[in-house]
Amino acid sequence: MSHIELTVLGAGNMGRALIGGLLRHGMRPEQIVVSESQETARATLSRDFGIAATSDNAAAIRKADLILLAVKPQDAGAVLAPLAPQLQQRSPVVLSIAAGVRIEALRGWCGAGVPVIRAMPNRPALVGAGVTGLFAQAEIAAAQRGMAAQIMQSVGEVIWVAEEDALDVVTALSGSGPAYFFLLAEAMAKAGVDLGLPPDAAQRLSIATLHGAGLLAHASDGDLARLRAEVTSKGGTTEAALNTLQSGSFNDLIGRAIEAATRRGRELAAQAIRR
Repeated sequence: MSHIELTVLGAGNMGRALIGGLLRHGMRPEQIVVSESQETARATLSRDFGIAATSDNAAAIRKADLILLAVKPQDAGAVLAPLAPQLQQRSPVVLSIAAGVRIEALRGWCGAGVPVIRAMPNRPALVGAGVTGLFAQAEIAAAQRGMAAQIMQSVGEVIWVAEEDALDVVTALSGSGPAYFFLLAEAMAKAGVDLGLPPDAAQRLSIATLHGAGLLAHASDGDLARLRAEVTSKGGTTEAALNTLQSGSFNDLIGRAIEAATRRGRELAAQAIRR
């Protein structure tokens, strides 16, 4: 990443996480410029990271090889459209993490010939343990894809998808996914309390189990069924619990939940295009 000149448009939680991740992975502060409308946020970014911060988007992108669009989805058009002449002149890669905003809309605001890539990171990126779905159209060069992947790998893993619509499933699975695990952990802690554990102990046990299970899965070969079987003794306590979950159509419920999230993501994307 020693040669990349990066501009970050918008520095909310995810923008900050990416800046921090990039600096930890060897990018130098002088390679990064951030454009942020809030004066207090600019001061904090400069103090915390030693990077240049401005409110002038046009000035911020002047030397950029890659522009990370990290604004709210509803603000993407208002940010990009005024920059179109400058973008078309230099053709930096525009890497958008604006959820649901389609390539078609992004290219319309940026203008012809500007390479656009979409990314869908998830919240664990804030602690360097994220996973990001990436999509680029066929004409995007390998070097441009590689640059986008390098940026997102600073906060976790990356997975390329072949179709843009697949990003809606990525959003439903990994983008929203942490909330599903938190809900399960909440329910487990409550059950522990209902069965007599002190609330603090039940919460600590649930959180530590969530964390440890994630580490085990991440360190494995990815065979989740085998991992589950290794915890499940024949006729034991785990089997009793899993049988109860399955009798309540657990797998079907999770499938319907992710399908609902995917459908809602596509509805929101359609609304963004209409705006």
